[in-house]
Amino acid sequence: MSHKPLRFRVILLWLIILLLAALVAACSAVVLPSVQQATLMEQEQKTMEVTTAELRQLLADGKTFVFDARPHLEYAISHIPGSLNVAPKPGVEMSQYVSDVAEIERMVQSKDAPIVVYCNGPFCGKSKRLSEELLDAGFTDVRRYQLGVPTWRALVGLTQIELDGARYVFEGDKTAVWVDARSPAEFAAGSLPGAVNMIDKEDVVKAKDDKRLPMQDHNTRIIVFGKDGEQARIVAGEIAKNAFHNVSYFGGTFEELISGLQQ
Repeated sequence: MSHKPLRFRVILLWLIILLLAALVAACSAVVLPSVQQATLMEQEQKTMEVTTAELRQLLADGKTFVFDARPHLEYAISHIPGSLNVAPKPGVEMSQYVSDVAEIERMVQSKDAPIVVYCNGPFCGKSKRLSEELLDAGFTDVRRYQLGVPTWRALVGLTQIELDGARYVFEGDKTAVWVDARSPAEFAAGSLPGAVNMIDKEDVVKAKDDKRLPMQDHNTRIIVFGKDGEQARIVAGEIAKNAFHNVSYFGGTFEELISGLQQ
């Protein structure tokens, strides 16, 4: 009596087991994209999207022009650090301003330059319109961060405020918390009226308990300034890591801020 059929079935069973094991291993090795790699995955768009992770890398590399498509005041109040704005500024005669596209062309000086535009998130059409206008004008490397400022705040935490944006908030938002990141001695010698002092990670944690930070409303606008923009950025980053999602930092010096607010 031949044992070949039985042997064949055993070999076939082992092959199936090995195949299933390989399939399980392959599935376990698949790395699912994180929220940092997400886009809206919009269909039939004229310009491609970039993810939050990609935008962070592009900004770090410094070879891509990133433009905020919103009006100037919105940009001045809160924008992605490293981005530029080409909307007309207050006080500029409209006769001196042609269009956003013309301003971008003047700034980048090459229609082959890599460009990313963004605005106020998934429901905002400004970045789509501007990106398509750039394509129509002959620009060849245009993409969008369509998730925009709201998602940037949620995933990265930090935005930057300009001097005219700081003046607008200081005069109009009495709920805003102003944080002085300088040393306690410098703070004691004189600071912005109503400001609180926080200098590092440990101090930020303490500020959650002693009410320097608004624990009842994590959406409160928080603006950090320091002796310079880097000092302000570091402390603002620590605040954002504690679930505050409306944190901006001033990129200039303390003296520039005080002088600008007094104008």
